[in-house]
Amino acid sequence: MSPLAPAELSRRLQPLIERECGAGATVVGMSTMEEGHAGLTFGFAVVDAAGQTLGEYVLKVAPLGVVRKGNTDVYRQAPLLRALKGQDLPVPAVPWASPEEDLLGTPFIIMEKLPGRMFLLWDPHPDFDRAPSAIATRWLDIAALLARFHQVDAERVLRDWEAPRTLSEELAIWPNVLKHAQDPAWLAAGSALGEKLLATQPANPRIGLVHGDYQPGNVLFKDGQITGVIDWEIALIGAQGLDLGWLLMMSDPQGWDADFQPVTPPSREAIQAAYRDAGGPAFADADWYQAMANYRMGSIACLNVKLHRTGKRHDPMWERFAPSIATLFSRGLSLIS
Repeated sequence: MSPLAPAELSRRLQPLIERECGAGATVVGMSTMEEGHAGLTFGFAVVDAAGQTLGEYVLKVAPLGVVRKGNTDVYRQAPLLRALKGQDLPVPAVPWASPEEDLLGTPFIIMEKLPGRMFLLWDPHPDFDRAPSAIATRWLDIAALLARFHQVDAERVLRDWEAPRTLSEELAIWPNVLKHAQDPAWLAAGSALGEKLLATQPANPRIGLVHGDYQPGNVLFKDGQITGVIDWEIALIGAQGLDLGWLLMMSDPQGWDADFQPVTPPSREAIQAAYRDAGGPAFADADWYQAMANYRMGSIACLNVKLHRTGKRHDPMWERFAPSIATLFSRGLSLIS
């Protein structure tokens, strides 16, 4: 049995749970979490000897046989989330984590399971009110919350976490992702956008905490209120405009194919205003950062479409996404031309 099979993970985790939660405590219901394409993410509960629930948790494990770097270095999220929790920000608590492989065969973190449901912007769960005013309020609440994360004093709170990444270093990442484009037109348009971004990058960007994928699909809601921000795999210390640009890109109808539109976002001006009015410090050069987000997302899509079509990572969602690749690149160029 694979060490990453739910039954084997439960068996290996059991001694830790007994030691931490008391004799008779048991891991139950370990299963893969599918919503939001969560990857190597599992949900489980802990019950006592009488069957009463002691807590519900989310387990994230590093993939086997890969270099622990960036989003494959699962453990790096533990000190980050603990630091943010200490700042009274809505992130999961991390009661247990390890960079070692002795317990589960791979590094891991275990987070509390927060209440609520993510808002998947292409097809929200029926629990969500789809009235335009309700959805607009949700987007604006997300933008205002981003301002709180961006106000974290990274030099103090995250001093020992990671070194900052410059915009030039960020830009240098994406040609190696874009090169997987199977359509020559995608490669040409993406390369043109990347060159334009490199030539026009902002001077003196605001540096601090960056989530890296800040959008409604990584925000949990319950009864209309935000309960947490999740999926910090690609977080970094860098230019915070990257987060605002990503949110603007996700919400921009002009960046997406007509058959793949985000559900009723407010205007990009309203999103920027909500962020700025909440004290968001990184609102300068928003057009450039949104174009950068289009470049990143288009490049990611090129890779994932290739992985799906070649059978290396089956995920039909990327087939639905593919018609938007050209739109993302052209919209990015229009923002900075």
